[in-house]
Amino acid sequence: MNAIQCKMARVALGWGTRDLARFADVSPDTIARLERGERLKESTVSAIRLAFENAGIEFIPENGGGPGVRLKRPV
Repeated sequence: MNAIQCKMARVALGWGTRDLARFADVSPDTIARLERGERLKESTVSAIRLAFENAGIEFIPENGGGPGVRLKRPV
């Protein structure tokens, strides 16, 4: 997950940085640092990514069109 994917996922869910911070159990400043492109501990990025995935976000890898996100289809 990169900075742009983080921002895109937040917008898709209608979350602010404080919402994401609460769901990922990190500080809002940590979210801001990630979105500025600063390097974070892998465990911190994993916690943020897991919060998104639990909310229904799928991360799309670089596939010629650039990395992205999408909402999972309801099952």
